[in-house]
Amino acid sequence: MFITRGDRKMNKTISRDPYFDNAKFILIFLVVFGHMISPFKGDSDMLYALYNFMYSFHMPAFILIAGYFSKGCFQKGYLKKIMQKVLIPYFIFQFIYAVFYSIKKGEITFTLFDPYWTLWFLLSLVCWNLLLIGFARLKYFTAIFSAVTIGLIIGYIPEIGTFLSLSRTFVFFPIFLLGFYLSEKHFKELVEPKKRMIAAFCLVSLFLCYYFVFPASTKEWLLADSSYSEMGIQEGYAALMRLIVYGIVFLATFSFLAVVPRRELFFTRYGSRTMYIYLLHGFIVKLFRLTPFYESISKSNMYVLFFILAIFLCCILASKPVIKIFHPLIEGGKYLLIKRKTSYH
Repeated sequence: MFITRGDRKMNKTISRDPYFDNAKFILIFLVVFGHMISPFKGDSDMLYALYNFMYSFHMPAFILIAGYFSKGCFQKGYLKKIMQKVLIPYFIFQFIYAVFYSIKKGEITFTLFDPYWTLWFLLSLVCWNLLLIGFARLKYFTAIFSAVTIGLIIGYIPEIGTFLSLSRTFVFFPIFLLGFYLSEKHFKELVEPKKRMIAAFCLVSLFLCYYFVFPASTKEWLLADSSYSEMGIQEGYAALMRLIVYGIVFLATFSFLAVVPRRELFFTRYGSRTMYIYLLHGFIVKLFRLTPFYESISKSNMYVLFFILAIFLCCILASKPVIKIFHPLIEGGKYLLIKRKTSYH
């Protein structure tokens, strides 16, 4: 998810491609937009369907792309770099969120290993790379089958949940692992004109299914942060339900990736700065929710304004001035290992 030009030196077989930056910017926009409309999704069937539709692929696609760029996992120093680049920002922002919520609630609460809100991805990203060291040594089918099986079984553990982001780590790991096995050829074949048309049809059909067929409770399955018992699901068919959700998620993810533009666009350059948007937008969204303007948008049903605001916020948080200010917090950790000048391309 958070790949920069310098990081590609860890994997010389992959050159910079506008396609992936386009995909990452669109996905991070959907993350921000989803967080903006989340409190109001229950007010509108259309909004709820849109919310579930986005959650079917926006994080899975990020995870698959992160897996794709993890091909250097066996190189010397790779894991150490991942740890420093990801864990240090995690600890910093975990503390900042603790202070933020303490001020908001009037009481001090801090937990190191139960990630706040969006920070689960950072913790899971480290775990996925650690798991990859073992699974990548297996044959393709065996590795994927084993990862999916674990993803199905993990839901039967009642205590599994947000602690250490364990539930999401194991449920989403098959997607990360599949991304690791994909090659540049697979992505080129995915964006062929006929496949793009089929993918667009699949996405439209999936949205209509969320609106007319699928229940709103699908959200709990897509979030993947709870055990089956916590979701109130009978254990007899819980694994089958998750398997079906896997099918939906894989279909939605690959359909989205098939329709992503390949050429460079006005927002392409922002795709290399998604970590800034991901880590910083949460505070702004939380504060924005406290303003009268936020509530007035909901009362007037002008949800399209959230769409516009999400685009604006993404562009601002990916701008050079913001990066310059927050660079020490977000990317300072990797300079403990590698000292080099950062390029804000």
